[in-house]
Amino acid sequence: MASRSLGGLSGSRGGGGGGKKSLSARNAAVERRNLITVCRFSVKTLIDRSCFETIDDSSPEFNNFAAILEQILSHRLKGQVTWFGYESPRSFWDYIRVACRKVSQNCICSIENMENVSSSRAKGRAWIRVALMEKHLSEYISTALRDFKTTRRFYEDGAIVLGEEANMLAGMLLGLNAIDFSFCLKGEGLDGNFPAVIDYTPYLKFTQSSDSISSDEEELRTLGSSGSESSTPENVGPPFIMDENSWFNKCKRVKQKYQLTLEQKGYLEELLRLRENQLSESVSQNKILLQRIEDSDLAHKLEKEQLEYIIVELQDQLTVLKNNDLRSRQELTAHLTNQWPSPGALDVNAVALDTLLYRKHNKQWYEKSCQSLDQLSADVSLSQTSLDPGQSQEGDGKQDTLNLISEGKEDTPSLLGLCGSLTSVASYKSLTSLKSNDYLASPTTEMTSPGLTPS
Repeated sequence: MASRSLGGLSGSRGGGGGGKKSLSARNAAVERRNLITVCRFSVKTLIDRSCFETIDDSSPEFNNFAAILEQILSHRLKGQVTWFGYESPRSFWDYIRVACRKVSQNCICSIENMENVSSSRAKGRAWIRVALMEKHLSEYISTALRDFKTTRRFYEDGAIVLGEEANMLAGMLLGLNAIDFSFCLKGEGLDGNFPAVIDYTPYLKFTQSSDSISSDEEELRTLGSSGSESSTPENVGPPFIMDENSWFNKCKRVKQKYQLTLEQKGYLEELLRLRENQLSESVSQNKILLQRIEDSDLAHKLEKEQLEYIIVELQDQLTVLKNNDLRSRQELTAHLTNQWPSPGALDVNAVALDTLLYRKHNKQWYEKSCQSLDQLSADVSLSQTSLDPGQSQEGDGKQDTLNLISEGKEDTPSLLGLCGSLTSVASYKSLTSLKSNDYLASPTTEMTSPGLTPS
């Protein structure tokens, strides 16, 4: 008996341990499923609300969504172990700051440098708002979840970001890129001293079946008057009245849905009409622009043809001018060739003419010099004969010597320059106009010495 009792006790203990594990696993699964489902509902309500108004910090739908996302990212988040072995709480911002560094043009540095945000939880809330305004929240979450090593280091087993629900989360957040958010990063929503609380009442809905006997009002009246005689079953109305009320409520709900659908239809028709007007205006403007382009192309072609015609005409005129210039050069060359002799003959004639002129002037100068010398010698001889008759013979000898010197004198090159150069064409032309030697300078007028002139 004792062994049986011990065996039964041990069996009961083993079954209790298994039941605790299964209960904890169920609770974790239910918690994950609840958060993912509520997140999906909050995303839908945000999209619906954005069709009628701008989403900002005062919107209850956004505040509820921010609280849900914050709890999802904080689900089973590991604490930070210090040097002394103590574990301090950690915010999801520590995980986002490390896992989202690979996102291009991320806002991590700008969030860390914000002056009015000091706590880690407040920085995480500011990051959610900035990512929504940038329309990159889904990209941030997807990049962080792909870094499985970092995610595993920050979260414990059973976390939402480590399960299959993580892929569903990234897909749900993708629909928020179609919403234009407007947030103030200095508001009270960034206060990190209080945890976020989820409001489940907008997502809880109970539909009463048609088989129900009593309505909500009847149940409330029954609960309020419990213990009195009015709570007896005889006071309950007939079933067909309840059915009529239920049908009336259903018709009222259908009517509200129809009115809402009608309003949406009118809004979409008005939007379609506006888009059609814009399309027609853009089509007309496109036609005007095409017509302008065609006109400009035609004007460009005409201008190009005119320029080509002008270029051809200028080329023809240039060719005519070149031919006329060449013809004029040829005529001038032929005229100069026929008028003047050849350069060789011109040089020979010029040298011969220089030689003749030099000899002629030299002879005249020599004759004048001889005359002056004869006269001087005659005067000297007369004076000597009058003084010494014996010296007359010596005078005759000196006279003969002078005559020999004068006869044996040759033309020197130093006198050639006195006649000028007649090798040029201008000198040659001037020689033809000379009729006598009066225009040439006489060497006798400049080179006569006072000793040779008669006293």
